[in-house]
Amino acid sequence: MSLRFYDTKTASVRDFKPLTDGEVKLYYCGATVQGMPHVGHVRSAIAYDILVRWLEYRDFTVTTVRNVTDIDDKILEKSSNSFAEDFAADQHYQPRESWYALAYRFEQEFANAYTALGVRRPTYEPRATGHITEMHELIETLISRGHAYPATDNSGDVYFDVRSFEAYGSLTRQKIDDMQAAADADPRGKRDPRDFALWKGHKESDPHTASWTSPWGRGRPGWHLECSAMAAKYLGTHFDIHGGGLDLRFPHHENELAQSTAAGQGFANYWMHNGMVTYAGEKMSKSIGNTISPEEMLQLADARVVRYFLGQAQYRSQLDYRPDSLTEAAAAVERIDTFISNAQYRAANSGLTVEATSVPEAFGAAMDDDLNVPMALAALHEAVRRGNAALDANEEQRAVESLGQVLAMTQVLGLDDARSTESGQGRAETEALDTLIQAQLAERTQARAAKDWARSDAIRDALASAGITVVDSADGARWTLTK
Repeated sequence: MSLRFYDTKTASVRDFKPLTDGEVKLYYCGATVQGMPHVGHVRSAIAYDILVRWLEYRDFTVTTVRNVTDIDDKILEKSSNSFAEDFAADQHYQPRESWYALAYRFEQEFANAYTALGVRRPTYEPRATGHITEMHELIETLISRGHAYPATDNSGDVYFDVRSFEAYGSLTRQKIDDMQAAADADPRGKRDPRDFALWKGHKESDPHTASWTSPWGRGRPGWHLECSAMAAKYLGTHFDIHGGGLDLRFPHHENELAQSTAAGQGFANYWMHNGMVTYAGEKMSKSIGNTISPEEMLQLADARVVRYFLGQAQYRSQLDYRPDSLTEAAAAVERIDTFISNAQYRAANSGLTVEATSVPEAFGAAMDDDLNVPMALAALHEAVRRGNAALDANEEQRAVESLGQVLAMTQVLGLDDARSTESGQGRAETEALDTLIQAQLAERTQARAAKDWARSDAIRDALASAGITVVDSADGARWTLTK
C-alpha cells in the first residue's frame, strides 16, 4: 500500500506525493501562548510528531515548522491589570505582568509539556512578533491584487475582502452568505461583516509595545495573517502539508488559505486536521468542571503512559478521556515494558545483540493508511505476545527478533522519548527500594538452596503484601511493583 492521508480540502483519502521527491515540508499550528497548555494542544502536537516520525521512517527528509502566536487579543487581556481579579484563581496568573512576559512564560510551559511527552522540537518554531515585515509585504500584495482594503474609519484596520475571492469557503465547503460575521475587529470599517482583519489599528487601551509602525498606521497583525506569512517564509509559497486541530478549520485555516492563494501562492498541497479530546463523551468545559490538563495527567501517570493515551487513537477521530483512561493506558504500557525488560535480560544472559530493527508488515500497512495508530498498536501488542511466547519456550533468538520489532515500533510512536516525570529524589528512592528488595531476593535464593521452603515462601509473601510481585525464571528472580 502506498502512503495515504485524508485531505480535508478534498474530503478524501489521497495517495501522498510530495512536491519534491524524498522531501516533505510540514507546517502545523502551534500554541497561542495566552495560558497553560490544555490537553487538545498536546494531543495535536503528538499527532503531528507521530506523522513526522513515520515520514522519516519511510525515508523522507522532513522540514517541520510549528508557530508560536505571541501577540493576540487574549494575551493582552490577560496581562491587563483590569483582569487581575478575573484570573486571581489561576495559580499560574501573575498580576501586573507585561503581555510579552506573560506570552514568553507560557511559551516555556508549552515547551516543557512537549518535552515531557516526547514531542520533538520542530525544524523551526517562529514567533509571530518576529515576522511583521513579512506580514506587511503580504498585506501590500493583497491590496494591490484587489483582495484587501484599509478601513475608511481612521481605525488603521486593514481587511481581507472575502467577496473579492471566488474560492473563499472552499476548505470548509461553505457559502459566504451562510457564514457568521468575523468578530476579530470593529465592524465599522468593513465592506462585509465577514471580512476579516489582516492588520488591527492600535487602540489607546492597548500597550504601546503591542503595536508596530505600518503603512496604515501603528497596529498589530491579525491572527490568520501570521501563519500565512511564516509558512511562506520558511517552507516556500507552495509546500506539502498544513496541519492543526479540527477546531481551526474555520475561520483560521479557511482564512489562511484564502489570503495566501489570493496573493498568488500555491500554499498547502494537503490539509490534515486532528480530532478533539472529550471528557466522558462531553465537550470539556471549565464552567462545568469536566476538564483535565496535561499537567494534571502527568501528576496521575508517567509521561510514557500519558503519551500512549494521547497518541493511541487515529488522529482524525475524537479521543475520549475517562477517569480510568490512564489506568488502562498504564496496563498497556506495562505489558510492553515488561516484555522489553524480560527480553533484554534474557538476551544479555545469552550474549545476543539487541537493537531496533524494522516494524512488522501489519504495522507499516496501518501507518501508511492515514496513520491508523489503533491498528498499528494491535501489531505492536501482537509482537509482544509472540515475544512472550518465545520467552516461555526458552527461544531467546526468536524473542530478540520480536524485541527488535517492538523497539522499532515504540520509537515510531514516540514512546521512548516521553520523559519520566519521576524526580531525581524519586529515582533515588526507586534505586534504594531495588537495593532492599535484591537483598531479600538473595536471602530467598539461599533459603531455596537450603530447601528451607518455609523461609522462602515467607519472604515472597512479605514482598507480595507490600505490592511487590516476584517472578521466578531459569535466569533468576525479578520483581515488579504491582501497587
